[in-house]
Amino acid sequence: MQGMERFTISLPAQLAAAFDQWIEKRGYTTRSEAVRDLVRATLESDLVTNLPDLPSVASLAYVYEHHDQTVSGRLTKAKHRHPGLVVATVHAHWDHERCVEVSILRGPAAELGELANAITALKGVRNGRMHLIAGESEPAHDAPTHD
Repeated sequence: MQGMERFTISLPAQLAAAFDQWIEKRGYTTRSEAVRDLVRATLESDLVTNLPDLPSVASLAYVYEHHDQTVSGRLTKAKHRHPGLVVATVHAHWDHERCVEVSILRGPAAELGELANAITALKGVRNGRMHLIAGESEPAHDAPTHD
């Protein structure tokens, strides 16, 4: 196990109380565990700019207007401008007006960020968010199987 470094932070009472409620809802047993996860998530989100070539995986979820017939075409074009990054996409109808899609992405962190930005900025896409998970090395092969 790696050594731990201890540091102290100070928070306003109201922020500390809100943080403790968040910790309890999420099931953390200590503030330290929660802070470690928040720091990891923050550092990982910076990988797109700080380590642009780092092999990564991501999920990209976005909602778009179902009745705008041109959105699907724009989504396809955006994905084709970034070949090889989209591993799979799941499509579902949210309601009468909206669809939701979740795409699994794999590739260099910066390229995944570029694709996510291109999709979420499209006219007709209401909102979206990418969750990036950094890898440590390239996958051994394209279609891994597990026993």
